[in-house]
Amino acid sequence: MYTLAVSRDFIARHFLVGGDWGAENFPHAHHYVAEVSIEGNQLDQHGYLVDIVDVEAALEKIIDYFRDSLLNEKEEFTGLNPSIEHFSRIISEKLIAEIKPTAGAQALTVKLWENATCWASYRHEL
Repeated sequence: MYTLAVSRDFIARHFLVGGDWGAENFPHAHHYVAEVSIEGNQLDQHGYLVDIVDVEAALEKIIDYFRDSLLNEKEEFTGLNPSIEHFSRIISEKLIAEIKPTAGAQALTVKLWENATCWASYRHEL
């Protein structure tokens, strides 16, 4: 199976809601790393699962939207706890709307690092 991956880092703020998580209940920043991978068994006639330039541009556009913002104020998080689990799914959905994977691409995964040791991911079957 082939895998193509792109990553970008950014800083955004959030605060957790719906429970008592101590300091996490107050606005604070994370240095996130969004790692996107696309997997598939078949390449197109050019040898691509997806054009890496398209993935880079789409990811950069999405990251720019969230960069330096308070996630709780973004429409995508309305009614949601802005956890890295939800955040990885939201980034995944935005990417799928932006890129054009080939017929051979089978899955897109967004792994979102909140710090050097903690991450969550969301895998979308294509």
